[in-house]
Amino acid sequence: MSNQLSVLFLTGLFLVQCFDLTGMPSGKDQSPGKPNIVFIFTDDQRYNTIHALGGDEVITPNLDALVAGGTTFTHAYNMGGWHGAICVASRTMLLTGKSLWQAQKIERDLSGLVTAEQLWVQQMKKAGYETYMTGKWHVRTDPSKIIDHVVNERPGMPNQTPEGYNRPLSENDTLWTPWNMKFEGFWKGGRHWSEVLADDAVGFMESAAQKPGPFFMYLAFNAPHDPRQAPKKFVDLYPLEKIRVPASYMDLYPFREEIGAGAGLRDEQLAPFPRTAYAVKKQIQEYYASITHLDEQIGRILSALARTGKLQNTYIIFTSDHGLAVGHHGLMGKQNMYDHSVRVPLVISGPGIPKGERRPQQVYLQDVAPTAYQMAKIDKPEGVFFNSMLPMAGNAKAKSPYDEIYGAYMNLQRMVRTDRYKLIVYPEAKKLLLFDLQKDPDEMQDLADNRRHRSVLEEMKTRLTRQQAMLGDTLDLEPLFRSYGGLPAKRKRG
Repeated sequence: MSNQLSVLFLTGLFLVQCFDLTGMPSGKDQSPGKPNIVFIFTDDQRYNTIHALGGDEVITPNLDALVAGGTTFTHAYNMGGWHGAICVASRTMLLTGKSLWQAQKIERDLSGLVTAEQLWVQQMKKAGYETYMTGKWHVRTDPSKIIDHVVNERPGMPNQTPEGYNRPLSENDTLWTPWNMKFEGFWKGGRHWSEVLADDAVGFMESAAQKPGPFFMYLAFNAPHDPRQAPKKFVDLYPLEKIRVPASYMDLYPFREEIGAGAGLRDEQLAPFPRTAYAVKKQIQEYYASITHLDEQIGRILSALARTGKLQNTYIIFTSDHGLAVGHHGLMGKQNMYDHSVRVPLVISGPGIPKGERRPQQVYLQDVAPTAYQMAKIDKPEGVFFNSMLPMAGNAKAKSPYDEIYGAYMNLQRMVRTDRYKLIVYPEAKKLLLFDLQKDPDEMQDLADNRRHRSVLEEMKTRLTRQQAMLGDTLDLEPLFRSYGGLPAKRKRG
């Protein structure tokens, strides 16, 4: 990989880093004041798709620099979704501060919250920030009515064409290519949407550099969401013979229909049924190429931040709205409770943030909003479920505010996760899955029917039930728990 990176810099695919997140910015100094906050949000980016965070196949020098210059929360999660567009739930929770089922209740009509000025972006504006947004919004309200500057607002996903689905059928199926602009998608308008977003951000930074007040930027990439398109030179960085099939690869996930991730789900239609190793590798190749192209645009944004003299007094928060399977467990989308689909990268950097450190405490990605409130010295609005991560960033021994992490997808899946174990519940399939995450990080060895783990299963059931009660989850799982030997009470031996 080091040779690949050398070639990349020599051929000029990436900007020479004119910023140094581990030290002082190379641009002119900015006098201290209320800090700027730049929020960089990607779409469908799995937690381990940054080279510095374990993605040894992925080329991400600019995100690697961000990791080196800040603190990474290695176990950050999305709580789930109430329909197939998981990003809607993720973003609604992020902006409102409400937990999953609270957010669902207000998702169709945000007018009350907008009027009350309770959304994250509104709180920043009320605190004196000039607010800016470009890219994907995908929340049921008009951002131009609540944000000072909205440029190139994008829909939930780029337009699709039939050629983008059920592919490739074989090595001879070459109709689709990620760089072919005739399929539009990210190329609609003539310039890749990731590049347009970077153009927008750089332009605003140059303007903001001339003003004394603080700014808040909400930069929401659509990438690496499908259609996973990028210029050819980025796809060529990933020869197919060097792409590994995931350890959890399977041709068909056995519970796909019962959990709502079967042939009728759009995300799952991207690759053929049954899956093939070749199709999965092609999808991964395009996924990585999209991420590397995205990384270059993030480099442009960070370089502009340094060049305009704003870096020293700016917090940068980077995360994604959820992960993506892309062939893990025979799945393609994010509508499941495995870590590859609910866990995301999360990095923060800026004044007082430790550099090059990792925090293993479990958090939700939506904790970034309360973290920004604390950075800006804004009182957290009443009713916000999520919590600031700054105490944990400053103290590696600080306890997570969450005893366990909860997850849900419609009424078809439930999950609870601790540092050690994960329980997944499939009500329609009448199936429980239990994983020891320390010994089995790929979640391949189901222990739910193993009598030696009976006490663990009971504990996890108790944790999930507690989370359901706290979060207003009314799905009745007791009949299924009773079918596993009477889980509400400990089972006697014999």
